[in-house]
Amino acid sequence: MSYIDGFVIAVSNANRERFIGHARTFDPIFMEFGATRVVECWGDDVPEGKLTDFRRAVQAEKDESVVFSWIEWPDKATRDAGMEKFMKDPRLDAAGDVPFDGKRMIFGGFAPVVSLSAY
Repeated sequence: MSYIDGFVIAVSNANRERFIGHARTFDPIFMEFGATRVVECWGDDVPEGKLTDFRRAVQAEKDESVVFSWIEWPDKATRDAGMEKFMKDPRLDAAGDVPFDGKRMIFGGFAPVVSLSAY
């Protein structure tokens, strides 16, 4: 079964297009290194919770939106090899300042236990 890397970040609304450009530049590298799909989602309906929520999790400020992203890999071995290549890739040097605060990023790797698809 596949393997998923998940990410949640806060991005300034003023940096929306800059973030999209960043993703369009660097997400294809994940594909090059074995990912089968990369999805970047700009928060549209991210409610405040009573105890916790996405906004609190990344300490999003009023002028920021929550971005929920994931990378799908065929398996964990491909992910481990692909992420190692990605982190060493010299193209990352061109990234400069990323359009979000990486210290507030939440991320992790996940092994699916249920997977349904209409296609």
